[in-house]
Order: sequence, then C-alpha cells, then structure tokens
Amino acid sequence: MPPAPKHRWRNALVSVAVLAPIIAVVVYSSFQLSQFECEVCMSYQGHEVCRTVTGQTELEGLRTGIDNACALIASGVTDTLKCQRTQPLKAGCKPL
Repeated sequence: MPPAPKHRWRNALVSVAVLAPIIAVVVYSSFQLSQFECEVCMSYQGHEVCRTVTGQTELEGLRTGIDNACALIASGVTDTLKCQRTQPLKAGCKPL
C-alpha cells in the first residue's frame, strides 16, 4: 500500500532540509577564489617541466605546483616522492 500523501510531503521536506546545506557548502567552496598564482619548474631524472597553479596561500600554491609537475615527470610512488623532495628549478608566486 503506498504511503499517505502526508508522508510524501514530510519526506520531501526532510530531503530538502538535509540536501540544501550540503549543496550550499559545495557551491560556496567552489566560488572561493584563489589568492595566489604560482609557477613551479621541476627537474627530475633528466626531465624538466613547469606548471602554473593557483592556491589560497603561497605555500599551498607551491606545494600544488610541485605535485603537478612531479606527476608529469615521475612514474610510480617512489619516483614521485623523490621528485617532490627535490629543490624546484624555479618557484615563484604572485598575488591575484
């Protein structure tokens, strides 16, 4: 037997009450603009690559740039970790 119409409205209201805050957080976090643009150049095992990324802080931007660059020139977990521990050839950030 299908639920009474009263239960349908209650279920719909509970669903909206639960989903609305989750959707609001996702939308809000996606619109937060980055405050720094960083360019990072990495060299590892004879390969060089530069990446330009954005981040909320300079440290976040530099870390993201290193991670992105190493993902392109290193293969496997061990090589990627070694690459991430090397000194960048070039690393600089500017505020947006």
